[in-house]
Amino acid sequence: MDLGISTYTFPWAVGVPGYLPDTPKSWSDLMTFCTQNQVQRFQIGDNFPLHALSSSVLTEYIRQAEDRTIQLEVGTRRLEKVHLLNYLSIARQARSPFLRVVIDDTDYEPDEESVIEIIGEVLPHFRSENVMLSLENHDRFSSSSLLNIILETDPEWVGICLDTSNSLRAGEGVEQVLHTLLPFILNLHYKDIQIERVGHKMGFMVQGCEPGTGIISLDSLIQTLGKSDRCQSVTLEQWPPFVENLDHTIQQERDWALKGVHFLRHTLNFYSQHI
Repeated sequence: MDLGISTYTFPWAVGVPGYLPDTPKSWSDLMTFCTQNQVQRFQIGDNFPLHALSSSVLTEYIRQAEDRTIQLEVGTRRLEKVHLLNYLSIARQARSPFLRVVIDDTDYEPDEESVIEIIGEVLPHFRSENVMLSLENHDRFSSSSLLNIILETDPEWVGICLDTSNSLRAGEGVEQVLHTLLPFILNLHYKDIQIERVGHKMGFMVQGCEPGTGIISLDSLIQTLGKSDRCQSVTLEQWPPFVENLDHTIQQERDWALKGVHFLRHTLNFYSQHI
């Protein structure tokens, strides 16, 4: 499995609505981070929308990645036919092995039957372009629902981008999601978190933490993923809490990213020799 980062490795530095930095992290900045830290893959999320770029800028960005031998992984949000076909074209141009998709969007939450229908309509295009469709477990759908979507479409061309923390909203921990969807996982989003009971004891607070210090066991994940040969990459993502001000938050985010990349590389190297 290759080591990767994402635009969601640096969510605050790339830009969060209402908290935009004076100088958001640029494509060049992200490419430089990959090169300096020997990161093999770079995944672009919906917080860096590629469809909003001109064709010339997109072509230049892809060239920069190719010059640095960085494998791009294209991602987006909104499982809708026209949007998917637009991003399929981008994924093909970027030589992305899959298109990572978050199903939902603002005011857009298709039901399971609609998702299956939409995927069925676009799959012939994905097959012809040799690009797989990778659905991210994101909040609403249970792992059993995602499994049904895969089995009702095409398990050879439809897979999973497994996020270690997103399924909490669906009432599922990462172990359950991993067990259910293991044969179909194409990419892992490693995102460490802490869960603490609030002061009045009525509820819990979930927030991101420095990679390797929370409840998500990377060792267990890598050992289990080693039983399947489909997972191509492990992507570091982060939920850094806001601290003091935006500058301090972005600095903490960068510190965690550096530590996280080192942690991921060390773990991947270890298990590559023992699995």
